[in-house]
Amino acid sequence: MWLSSSSVGRKFVMAVTGAVLVLFLTFHCLMNAIAICWPAAYNSVCEFLGANWYALIASAGLALFIIIHIIYAVMLTLQNRKARGADRYAISRRPKTVEWSSQNMLVLGIVILAFLVVHLIQFWAKMQLQEIRGVHDVLPPAAGTLFIQEAFACVWTPIVYIVGFIALWFHLNHGIWSMFQSIGWDNQAWICRLKKVACWWSTIVVLLFIAQAIVFTVKAHDNYYKTNEVLRQQYQEMLVPMFEKDFGPDAAKAIGSAPFDQMKQMVQGTLSQMEAPEAQSYFANDPQFPSRLETIKRAAALIEYLDVDAAPSVELPTETPQPAN
Repeated sequence: MWLSSSSVGRKFVMAVTGAVLVLFLTFHCLMNAIAICWPAAYNSVCEFLGANWYALIASAGLALFIIIHIIYAVMLTLQNRKARGADRYAISRRPKTVEWSSQNMLVLGIVILAFLVVHLIQFWAKMQLQEIRGVHDVLPPAAGTLFIQEAFACVWTPIVYIVGFIALWFHLNHGIWSMFQSIGWDNQAWICRLKKVACWWSTIVVLLFIAQAIVFTVKAHDNYYKTNEVLRQQYQEMLVPMFEKDFGPDAAKAIGSAPFDQMKQMVQGTLSQMEAPEAQSYFANDPQFPSRLETIKRAAALIEYLDVDAAPSVELPTETPQPAN
């Protein structure tokens, strides 16, 4: 098949997959902007893009494009090195017409891939993957701002991200115009225009990413995502479904609408009662008691996490598989 056997076909596949990834990066940049301008709306978007079928299809498609892009990049690099043979060692300096990023696209891609792995561990693995696995953790998977808090409270996170963004700039700056060249827009007039478009596009996107990382870092160290009242109310509402399931609609409504301090007293008081020895023996034969106790423990752990002024007192629950519906 010419898409995999010929140089032109491989470059065409690289161009198509690269175009999809550039569009995704632009979308991701805009989504991050929502997290800065309207954090509560960002959480709503995270909930919409959870483990729903359309989000899973989109995630699988994006992963496929990334894998294909990496495979074909390696194939083209090996093909070019094989074609040059020993001649590539005879040149100590690159020609003036060849960009540095053009000669180092594979290295830049490896740096970006390492950065992507870190990003996936910090966000996707704790959000969508947790929903896919049906696992309950302290932080609700839809609470995207809390995962921003967790990630950017680490000193090394902004450093890793900025290094990754710089590599991304070089990769995009060359990749955007070269993908158009691969599909036939290779005359001198268009290449000059496309290089300018690529430079502007990659610069704007990467500068926005860097600015967002800085803002996230400052807000995370100020505990903004833990203490903002609008976000706290939203986190409370994320507890409503499990309280409705285990305690009924009235208890769920009370948990979702109560002020934070009042909700804290309600949850901690209920937890103390349920963990008392007499309650353990009284409810020993109640099949719903373990689930209710787990719900209360999860709510108490989330409250403790959000209550930055309180001393830790609640043991965080371990991950618990969600029963199949």
